Amino acid sequence: MVKEEWRNLGELQFTDKLKALRMPLGRWHKDNFGDMDKKIQRFEEKIRKLDDLVGNKVYDDTVEARRKALAGCCKQWYVRKELHWKQMSRSRHAKDMDMNTRYFHNLASARRRNNRLDALVINGRLVRNQAWIKIAIRDFYKDLYHQERSPVVGFRDGLVNRIDVEHSIALERLPTMEEIKEAVWDCESSKARGSDGYNMNFIKKCWDEIGAEFMTAVLDFF
Repeated sequence: MVKEEWRNLGELQFTDKLKALRMPLGRWHKDNFGDMDKKIQRFEEKIRKLDDLVGNKVYDDTVEARRKALAGCCKQWYVRKELHWKQMSRSRHAKDMDMNTRYFHNLASARRRNNRLDALVINGRLVRNQAWIKIAIRDFYKDLYHQERSPVVGFRDGLVNRIDVEHSIALERLPTMEEIKEAVWDCESSKARGSDGYNMNFIKKCWDEIGAEFMTAVLDFF
């Protein structure tokens, strides 16, 4: 899906392509991971019905194969659910099929509570309006990191040694594909480079699947 959407976007800039991918990725996520509890419940109900048939001595190879397939699908959804809540909780402590969904859910809920700002003192006033709080935080960091004019600093002759041409070229040389890939693969997969929601695992997967076109875009991006 990402391959097809990526190529249909044509010559857009890399960041614009990532923005455009959000809607199709959202639909894909809903189709493949939406209502996980309901999907698991449906599989479990079907398995219980087959077990009732077995209890009524209605059992053959077809029933056995059907139950095995349903159990496999149910297991996959349990794994997806565990992975989803593990990532939401940002916990690094988990084992496959350890059934820790409630634990991860509690961690994720605790993170949301800890990160939430219910009130903020702005210009001496206690403000609880979430929209005003967001604007105040944005303006604070916008003012904190705005561009300032740097003073012109001069050096007397002989005070600082000049580097040679070879070192000068090396400092201005663009990183190679191998260096970029090494830096990307050195990042923890569940971490995101920004607030766009694309974690490093997505970058790594696309790098492997889409190939040279994606590598060039990542090189320009970073």
